Amino acid sequence: MKDKIVLIVGGSGGIGSACGRVFAKAGAKVVLAARNQEKAEKVAQEINDSGGDAYVIGVDVTDLASVSKMAREVTEDLGAIDVLVNAFGTAIIQPLLDINPEQAKDMLDVNVYGTFLVTQTVVRYMATEKKGRVIMFPGSVGKYPMKNSSVYSASKFALTGFTKSLVEEHKRSGVKFTLMHLGGVDTPMWESDTVDMRVQTDKMLSPEEVAKSVYYAANQPEGSVLNEITIQPESHQMV
Repeated sequence: MKDKIVLIVGGSGGIGSACGRVFAKAGAKVVLAARNQEKAEKVAQEINDSGGDAYVIGVDVTDLASVSKMAREVTEDLGAIDVLVNAFGTAIIQPLLDINPEQAKDMLDVNVYGTFLVTQTVVRYMATEKKGRVIMFPGSVGKYPMKNSSVYSASKFALTGFTKSLVEEHKRSGVKFTLMHLGGVDTPMWESDTVDMRVQTDKMLSPEEVAKSVYYAANQPEGSVLNEITIQPESHQMV
């Protein structure tokens, strides 16, 4: 992974920042793209102080101009993007009849439309280079149903279908895709006012564990790809 360009969109979040640390430790040039640049700057400073090579760029994943600017600047300033980690997203875990429609629309805009924009824009560059790996996070709710996750799960099932279709489209482009079906991960998401669910974060996966799996997926030999991986906390039961 030495000197590879790794773009982590959602780089200020729990999973994104953990991925940044792991990739930087392996010698990659890490770009933390986030709406909250101040938070991303703190993560980048920590990485750089530890001898890593991290950069920060602002992005609104729901805005085409912002996403295009991000991809263009990373490519022009650092070089071709080798790995895209789509580590962003929001959640609504509530009974259907309690969900605020405007909040649902905002979530779908980020999780589905945002993923489409970022992936389309970056893959366009990758296909030109005939190389690249894209890591997606549909989570376990993009594979198994869960009570009170109707709209959130819909957004994550959309990512699963989106990615599997891209695998078929890009069999000859050199771009490879991985789906990360993760169970509960101990991130600030569970503190959101749109998540009405009592959880035990101490029994969840840690962001650091997840980051190691992301690195493993991205660091497969050139002729292979890790298509899908499912990781659940020991306390979770697979449906």
